Amino acid sequence: MPQRINFTVRPREKFEVPWSEGYQLYSAILNIIKDNNGEISKYAHDSPISSIAVSMLKGKFKKGMRDHHKTLDPLNQYEFKMGITDPKEANIFRSIIQPILLEERDLKLDRGSLRIEEISNQTEKFEEIIDSIKRYKGTNVSIHFNFRSTTCIQYKNSKVYEMFPHREAVFSSLMAKWNAISLPFKMDIERDEIARYVLERPEPRTYKTHSAMVNTVFDKKKGHHRPILRQGFSGSCTYSFIKGTPRDFMNAILVLSRFAKYSGVGSAVSRGCGWVEVEVNEVR
Repeated sequence: MPQRINFTVRPREKFEVPWSEGYQLYSAILNIIKDNNGEISKYAHDSPISSIAVSMLKGKFKKGMRDHHKTLDPLNQYEFKMGITDPKEANIFRSIIQPILLEERDLKLDRGSLRIEEISNQTEKFEEIIDSIKRYKGTNVSIHFNFRSTTCIQYKNSKVYEMFPHREAVFSSLMAKWNAISLPFKMDIERDEIARYVLERPEPRTYKTHSAMVNTVFDKKKGHHRPILRQGFSGSCTYSFIKGTPRDFMNAILVLSRFAKYSGVGSAVSRGCGWVEVEVNEVR
C-alpha cells in the first residue's frame, strides 16, 4: 500500500546544507529507523527496488557561505515529503513515526538538526489507484508533471542519463518501479507504444539541467570525501494522448502517473532526486 508522509520541520539553529540535500535527509531518516529497528533499516537501505522516495526541502533559504550551499533559518519552517512503496511499508512507517512521536527525535543532518513540528500521511491501496482513473471517460486527458528535484533517469544499464523529460524515459521508469512492487497488477507496455501514443510538451521557462549530489565517498588519494554526482533535469512537462489511443494503454499511463507521487521518477529517489507533483485534467 503506497504511503506518502508530509513533514514540517524547523532547524534548531542556523546551518548550511547543499543545494541537493536529499541524501542528508535520507541518511537522517535511515538513522532513526536503524535505532528503532536495525533489520528494517538494513532492508530499506539494501533494497534493490528504490522503494523510498524523498523530496527536497521547501521553504525560504538564505544564501550559503560556500558554493552550491544554502542556509536554513530557525525563524522559518520547511517542508519535505517522503513516499514509501515497499511491500514492508507498514514496518518502515512504524519505525519512523514511533521514535518521532514517542521520543521526539530530531532529524540530524551533517551540520545541524531539524525539529519535527508536524507530520501527516496519506495512504492508497493499489486497487484504489487503479479505480481512481475510471473517472476519466474520454481520451482528451492531460497529465501535468512538475519535476521538483533533479530527475536522473538512467538508460537501461548504461552510464547515460536522460537530460530531457522524454515520454519513453519517464513512463518506462515508472513502469519498472510499479512492476517491482505491485506483483498482482504487473504492466507490460512497450517503449514503442509510449513513443507512438503519448505526446510531451515541456515548459521551456521551467526546464533546467543539473548535477545533483547523491552521496559522498572517501577519496584515499586526496585524503577527503568527494561528492558522487548524478545528472538530470527539472521543470514542468505536460503529457497527452493522440487521437485513437487504445483505452487499456491510456489507463495504464494514468495509473503510473498517479503512482508517481509516491515512487518518484528515475534513480536516486531516496536521496532527493526525481520528486514529482502530478495533476491529471480532462478537457470536456
